[in-house]
Amino acid sequence: MKAPRGGEPDGTLAERALSGDERAFAEIVRRYKQPLFRFVYRIAGNEDDALDILQEAFVAAYQALSRYDQSRPMEAWLARIAINKARDWRRREVVRRALRSFLPIGAASEIADASHPADVVLADKQELERAKAEISKLPSKLKEVLVLRTLEGFSQAEAANVLGVSEKAVETRLYRARQRLSGSLGSVEVTPFEGSGGGH
Repeated sequence: MKAPRGGEPDGTLAERALSGDERAFAEIVRRYKQPLFRFVYRIAGNEDDALDILQEAFVAAYQALSRYDQSRPMEAWLARIAINKARDWRRREVVRRALRSFLPIGAASEIADASHPADVVLADKQELERAKAEISKLPSKLKEVLVLRTLEGFSQAEAANVLGVSEKAVETRLYRARQRLSGSLGSVEVTPFEGSGGGH
């Protein structure tokens, strides 16, 4: 997640938003909505849920704007909020899946057919789909680290900051995630960006 070059600093926009300037927060949303959407989509796995999570994250960010520390990158602060909202979504998804299990078989089939058309399931890029499927099976703690370090290019320190864990925990979780994927995907290798930190 790279901040755009030029324009007003994020801290200035935050101060203007706190003073009641709605355009300032709209600019924050404009700057970060695409990278944040990409981030939560990789966790949620589908666009509709990712959009819901993204909206909740920006609402929460607006409400918590007075607690934003301008010494920290805005993107890392927003990513941490998005992580928390994604975790909330996962907890709700467990409940939704339990409720769906009580639906009549016919209704469940209709829902499945509407959600996963055959032409989408059988589309090209099967290897990518297989990789996404395997990543989705990872435990949340491993998936979050993998997305941040490997797919979003966060440094080890940045990922630790977003997740609220130690850098050693990030290193350990990433290793475990890669080990699981290497076993399930065979030749598909997942290699993290080796940033030295603060590159966003």
